[in-house]
Amino acid sequence: MIGHYDWAGGREAWLRFGPDHGPVVVIAPPLFEEANRTRAFAVAILRALAARGIGGMLPDLPGQGDSMVATEQAGLDEWRQAFAAACDATGRPVVVASIRSGALVDWDAQVVGRWHLAPQSGARLVVELDRIQRMGGTNATSDDVLAGLSAAVAVTEHPVRVVRLGSDPAPADLRIDAAPLWRRAEPGQDLDLAETLADDLAGWTVACAGR
Repeated sequence: MIGHYDWAGGREAWLRFGPDHGPVVVIAPPLFEEANRTRAFAVAILRALAARGIGGMLPDLPGQGDSMVATEQAGLDEWRQAFAAACDATGRPVVVASIRSGALVDWDAQVVGRWHLAPQSGARLVVELDRIQRMGGTNATSDDVLAGLSAAVAVTEHPVRVVRLGSDPAPADLRIDAAPLWRRAEPGQDLDLAETLADDLAGWTVACAGR
C-alpha cells in the first residue's frame, strides 16, 4: 500500500506492508544510486516480513528516490529529520532496518531497536561518490552536504544488531555469504538472501519489541 508522511520540509511517500498493528520495521534505504540498486531487494525483505506477521515501511527521503525535492536541496539534516518523522508517523514501536549508508540517517528516530545491513560510514560514502564522479558519473551533491556526510557514522547505541556479508571483514553479529547487490551496475534481486535476512530481522524485532 502506498501512503505519505509529513515532515518539517513537506510530504514524502512510503510503501507499507503487512499488518497495521504491532511493531513495524522501517527501512532506512541507502543514499544516492545505491537506493535505486537495492529498492526491489528492500521490498522483498518487507514482503517476507509481512509473511511472518510483521509490518514494514519503506519511506522515500527528501531528494532521494521518487521524492519531488531536488537532490541538491537536501542533506544529512533533512534526511534525519524526515526519517524521524516517518518513524513517528507510524504510531507503533519501530525497529529500524538500515541498508548501507541508511545507517547514517536514523540518529533522531525514536526506536526500540536497530538492525544494520553492511553499515557504511559517511567517509566511505564520500569516497564512493568521488570515485563515481571521477569515472564520469554525475554528482548533484553540494560541498556542504559532502562535508557533513564525511563526519557521519552509524548509531552504535544498543540495542543494535549488525549483519554483514562474507566478504566484509568488519565486526558483525551475523555474517552471510552472498553477493552485494549494491555493487551491481544495474538494480538486482536476491530472493534467497531476502528470506534469510527477513528471518534474522523478524527474530530481532520480536526480541526488541515483542509481537
